[in-house]
Amino acid sequence: MLKNIPSILSPELLKILMEMGHGDEIVIADGNFPAASLAQRLVRLDGHGAVGVLEAVLKLMPLDIYVEKPAALMQVVAGDTVETPIWDEYASIIKTSGEKFDGFEHIDRFDFYDRAKEAYAVVATGEKALYANIILKKGVVA
Repeated sequence: MLKNIPSILSPELLKILMEMGHGDEIVIADGNFPAASLAQRLVRLDGHGAVGVLEAVLKLMPLDIYVEKPAALMQVVAGDTVETPIWDEYASIIKTSGEKFDGFEHIDRFDFYDRAKEAYAVVATGEKALYANIILKKGVVA
């Protein structure tokens, strides 16, 4: 047991966060995301929502300050009328974390899948909100 580590972070996810280097990306995926078929490294946190996972990850992992937008979302597919209030929660979490944040990059669904294939890891959550997938680019600890 360790102190001050959010309990939502599994030993496997902690190891992955430690292994990641500057510029590596991690996907926090909702329950509908095809995580198993896309991930190079898959971490299952099915019993948890993406909001809690994002909060916990940002307690340990810095975002890349050398890119314009170190956080990316899957944009809503044209014609889909779904609301995305979780995006506001994500923005609030990132701002509260103290990380540089100037809005999200929005990526087409299939381009998002392609980028997820290249990510260092994908965290599969049980998040039920639609379009709740987020990619984070790791920065450096100054």
